[in-house]
Amino acid sequence: MNDQGRDPGRTMRETAVLDGGPADGIRMRVTDRPAVVQVTYPCELEGPAGGAQAEAVYVYRRDPRVQGEPLRYGIDRASP
Repeated sequence: MNDQGRDPGRTMRETAVLDGGPADGIRMRVTDRPAVVQVTYPCELEGPAGGAQAEAVYVYRRDPRVQGEPLRYGIDRASP
């Protein structure tokens, strides 16, 4: 067992919810409590792109105070 009482050899899937930002309220399943979740949205390109794609990137960080489901991830305003 690790310091959070979980067996390190076992994969743990839990429900999580995103707080704030463009993905506010989205619920998902995460594996092994990642510290960060990245959300992307496609951007519409104008003019010739030559096959290039662009996405807006938003970073959500896990709130370590929340120990049970649903885990909570808040928008990281400092992320690009």
